[in-house]
Amino acid sequence: MLQQVVTPFKIANGVNLQPSYYNNGNVTFGWDLMHQYTKIKSLRIEIEPDKVNEGKNWIDEAINEGYSVIATYHKYEALGSDAKSELLDAAGWWVDNFSFLSSGTKDQFTINLMNEFGSHDLRSSRFADMYNVAISTIRQGTDYDGAIIVDLSGYGQEADIAADASRSIVDSNIIFSMHIYPSGWNSVHKRHMDNSDIDTLASTGRPCIIGEFGPDTTSQQTADAVDVAGMVNYASSLGWPVLGWAWNGDGGELNMVSPPWYDNPIADTYEESNYFSGVMSLL
Repeated sequence: MLQQVVTPFKIANGVNLQPSYYNNGNVTFGWDLMHQYTKIKSLRIEIEPDKVNEGKNWIDEAINEGYSVIATYHKYEALGSDAKSELLDAAGWWVDNFSFLSSGTKDQFTINLMNEFGSHDLRSSRFADMYNVAISTIRQGTDYDGAIIVDLSGYGQEADIAADASRSIVDSNIIFSMHIYPSGWNSVHKRHMDNSDIDTLASTGRPCIIGEFGPDTTSQQTADAVDVAGMVNYASSLGWPVLGWAWNGDGGELNMVSPPWYDNPIADTYEESNYFSGVMSLL
């Protein structure tokens, strides 16, 4: 097993929330239920670019409930995009909105620059070049001096690309974020993801997290599926925080609670779904 000394930072194990698409972002979170599960300490909140006011409310609410927050720029139409303009739009969005989003909660959330930027075809040199510009834009345009989370390309899956790019990324205060799902793919080695991808990312010496993971469900299972539980447990053994997908906000069956927001975004009470234990057992 690779031994890694992880740089301390404020992110701990937790879950994801994706409220942007339901009732114009006016949703209830089920705090009473969440507080019963003390392994949940951090919340990664996805914010669509037109949901700045709602995002501010989500961040404030989560922090007031005692959770550390990862605030993530999420643009559905740009998932997996290799367009530099999309990444720079994300950086510009942070410059325009960080002061407002952090008002009253300074230093209480971590910036995740952009959710799942980069396809499986994006090469490491371009990855590094684009992130150098985007990160510098945020540093120069805001007073944010905390860590900036960088999702791996290939929908959070391409560890080799990030590891190679890491040598050329200038900013010393970044965190790499890997996303693990049953169909996860490593295009460099032409195989599904496995523990060696975690070793590869850890070899950068950068702090790392599993920013999203989703265990098997009936519809996801394939003969050559990724061992999601095995990979998440291995990452945890290295001291990486792991965040399950999703407490609520998935458009399908990967919601830990019931009702899902697409059925009732303002429920008074929530209960554990059939999917719940698969995530919670890995936190």
